[in-house]
Amino acid sequence: MSFKKTLGKTILLLIIILILVVGGLLWFDRLGIIHVKDMFSPVYTKLHKDPQTSVTSTQSNPFRANLDEDRLRKQREALDLYKEELDKRETDIDAMEKQNEKIAVELAEREKNQEEREKTFNQTVKRYDDINVNVEQIAKNLNGMRPEAAVGILEALDDQTVIDVLRKVEELAASGGTASMGSYWLSLMDSKRAAEIQRKMISKPESLD
Repeated sequence: MSFKKTLGKTILLLIIILILVVGGLLWFDRLGIIHVKDMFSPVYTKLHKDPQTSVTSTQSNPFRANLDEDRLRKQREALDLYKEELDKRETDIDAMEKQNEKIAVELAEREKNQEEREKTFNQTVKRYDDINVNVEQIAKNLNGMRPEAAVGILEALDDQTVIDVLRKVEELAASGGTASMGSYWLSLMDSKRAAEIQRKMISKPESLD
């Protein structure tokens, strides 16, 4: 009798466990966690019942369907916002590139103008240096001539060149500690021409024309 009782209890426990397993599987399938209704379709067929599919389960649960739809809607909204942000960044980058191109053109133009100014300045300095060298050479040559010959050469030059030569003669005399011949040369020149040259030397005009 003891063996039969033990066997009966064991069979009863197995049946209970089987019921719990089947019930648990059906409940998880209803929740949409797993899909096992196809496994029990023969049983439903013998009982003349249609197995509830996962689609039917979802449709019979409007709350879950609303949650899924809300989640999808939020995902679409997030994607739309991300796309808008990317479009805005692309627009900002394009605007920045155009601004950089404009600045680059302006800098290139400024650099070109600066190079032209430097070139003009260097040419002016070179021309001045050449004139200064020539004036100094004329002054030295005149200092080595007889006064009458020197005056003859000065009278053939324009007023500005005469003024530059006379000032250079005074500069050379001061540096060499000798007397300048400039005043004596002026005394030998035509009085009107000498007076005009002296007037221009005093006024120090930028242009003698």
